[in-house]
Amino acid sequence: MMFVPVAPVIAPIIAPATAIAISSAVGGTAFIARPLCLTSRLIGVGLLGVALLLSAPAFADQNIVAADSAQVDCQASAKDLTRISLVEDEFASVSKIASGNAAEDFAVVNEPVRGDIYLSVPDGFARPTLSFFGTSKRGYVYKFVCRIGGDQAAQIFVSNPAIAAENGAGQKASPQEAAVELMQAMYANGTPPGYEMRQRSLRAVQVGDLKVQMIAEYRGSDLTGKVLRIENKGAKPVDLNEATVAPGNTLAVSIAQARLAPGKVTTAYLISQNGRP
Repeated sequence: MMFVPVAPVIAPIIAPATAIAISSAVGGTAFIARPLCLTSRLIGVGLLGVALLLSAPAFADQNIVAADSAQVDCQASAKDLTRISLVEDEFASVSKIASGNAAEDFAVVNEPVRGDIYLSVPDGFARPTLSFFGTSKRGYVYKFVCRIGGDQAAQIFVSNPAIAAENGAGQKASPQEAAVELMQAMYANGTPPGYEMRQRSLRAVQVGDLKVQMIAEYRGSDLTGKVLRIENKGAKPVDLNEATVAPGNTLAVSIAQARLAPGKVTTAYLISQNGRP
């Protein structure tokens, strides 16, 4: 994952209803798969029931991993400020085109103390996305493409694995850094040291218009990674993001294809911290 055009999104601990639905669906199939344990099968049926009942969107801070020159796909607030922060780095400059039309332009303010930037769009902003280039004080360049939506203020945190490599020599990785390393291995279909990878094809379950199936699991002492196959069985495109697919104990999530057309299939990579409720 060093790095593909799709930047994985690292989600905080959040439990929107749709995320709980997918989590319940995956957990339910795992319990039902135990044929000799009646209690487990009953729990599994209950979890699948929860999966079918829950489907509500939610909003969360966006934690994104991106390498130098990568595109950062994000969501900016339509009515409030959007803060973008570079983890262990700061913005040095932002480059964007001024349209000359107030209804199609957006404002960028550089906050000098932390080196963050704040975006705002005018009322009636006509474009569905905004885009610009950001250069960091460490010399990295990122292309930002942000969808416009939502009334609440938004926060976007961008981490660069190269910075972690520069700073982490001889140091124990933080949970987020360990999640980035595991995500890289999952993308490459490899198994990092200290993890056991199991190819698992649990029975697919239907969550709304989405058909969800867990196909692989990476288990270590601190983190567990899961690979999900997601198919859109509906008649309309579905937008997938961290709020859509991440269960409550998820530390990181990456989606290969964020907008899933009818009949199309994508892969989602989920990482959770062991022992975290």
